[in-house]
Amino acid sequence: MQTKVPSDSRTTMTDMVLPSETNPLNNLFGGELLARMDRAASIAARRHSRRITVTASVNHVAFNRAVPLGSVVTVEAAVSRSFNTSMEVYIDVWMEDRFSGERTKANEAIYTFVAVDETGKPTEVPKLKPETKLEEERYAGALRRKQLSLVLAGKMKADDATELKALFTAP
Repeated sequence: MQTKVPSDSRTTMTDMVLPSETNPLNNLFGGELLARMDRAASIAARRHSRRITVTASVNHVAFNRAVPLGSVVTVEAAVSRSFNTSMEVYIDVWMEDRFSGERTKANEAIYTFVAVDETGKPTEVPKLKPETKLEEERYAGALRRKQLSLVLAGKMKADDATELKALFTAP
């Protein structure tokens, strides 16, 4: 199986915030944004694995800025690390001011997807090789996030979480 790079999976979706998608404060509903992020992340995971993919978890979501009515919203997703059958997808959400055109980062999220075959059985995915400094940081962080998730779920002993332990113990 050929190793891939994050740009192989990069997915960009751009849309405008419409009145039916806003709350009483005229900002994009959080659930609407979650759905957009899930779609972009799903496409990124599928591009990486070339398999059917299913959302396994939403590991992190940060709603840092409200996205007002009329804003242009761009959701960018790319696989940040692949494991045996799962892939972590990092999502950046940008908004473009409708008057000035200024683009600012509004939100971010990290989702995990699993590649499956036609029967729903998890299947192997290609390895990932980061190319940029940001991709390397996200790649390294993905293993710590995975270990933390497994420890919290009771699927890994804390003593076995080597990447997490390294953060808290002196060399």
